[in-house]
Amino acid sequence: MKTLLLIKNIYAEGFRNIGNFLVKKYFKVFTWFTLAMFMVVLYAFLFRLVTGFAFD
Repeated sequence: MKTLLLIKNIYAEGFRNIGNFLVKKYFKVFTWFTLAMFMVVLYAFLFRLVTGFAFD
């Protein structure tokens, strides 16, 4: 029983901060993706504005 508790503690220590690491990386990637998509939308809007697209 003592061995199982030691193994449990080792895994708990090892994986304690991995969630925080994954969340940070996920949000960093999500931020860059969102910025890239916003730039595409902005480019498309300005292109339509400059070429005289009729916004009806």
